[in-house]
Amino acid sequence: MKETTKKLTLSAMFIAIGILLPFLTGQIPQVGSMMLPMHIPVFLCGLICGWQYGAAVGFILPLLRSVICAAPAMFPMAVSMALELMTYGLVAGLLYGISRHQCIIALYRSMIAAMLGGRVIFGLAMLIFTGIQGNGYTWSAYFASVFLQAIPGIIIQLTLIPAIMLALHKTGLVTFKRHSSGVKNES
Repeated sequence: MKETTKKLTLSAMFIAIGILLPFLTGQIPQVGSMMLPMHIPVFLCGLICGWQYGAAVGFILPLLRSVICAAPAMFPMAVSMALELMTYGLVAGLLYGISRHQCIIALYRSMIAAMLGGRVIFGLAMLIFTGIQGNGYTWSAYFASVFLQAIPGIIIQLTLIPAIMLALHKTGLVTFKRHSSGVKNES
C-alpha cells in the first residue's frame, strides 16, 4: 500500500510538471514541438513508477493540459499526443522494468524503443484523425513533425533523462538493479 501511494504521488507530481514545463517554451507551439517538454515527465514516470503509471500519466497529461491551458488543441493534437505519450510511458516503463540489468544502457534502449513506437502511434493517430476531419496528413508532414522538427527535443530527452536518473541513483532515490540467477540484487 505504501509503494502504491508513493507511485500515485509521484505520478501526480509528474502530471503537474508536465502541465508547467511547456510554459518554459513560452506557449509557442513551434518551440514546444521542437523541445517536447511534456515528454520528459512521462518518460520519468514510466521509468521510476512503472509502465502502468507512465501510460496513465502519458494519456492524461496532454488532455488535461488542453482543458486547463487550451494548448495543445484538443482535436486532433491533444488526442494524438495522449496516445503517443501513453506509448512512451508504457513502452519505456515496461522495457526498463523487465531489463535484466536496470542501468544506463537499458535506460537508453527503453527510451529509444519508446520514442520510435510513440512516434509511429502519433503518426497513425494524426493520419486517422485528420482523415476524419477531411484534411490530409501527408508522409512529408509526418516525417517533418515527428522526426525533423523534434530533433532538439529528442537530444534533450536523451541527455536530460539519463542524467536525472543517474542523479537520483546517486542520491539513493532510484536504484539501478542487477538481476542474476532470478534474484534481484541492488547495486
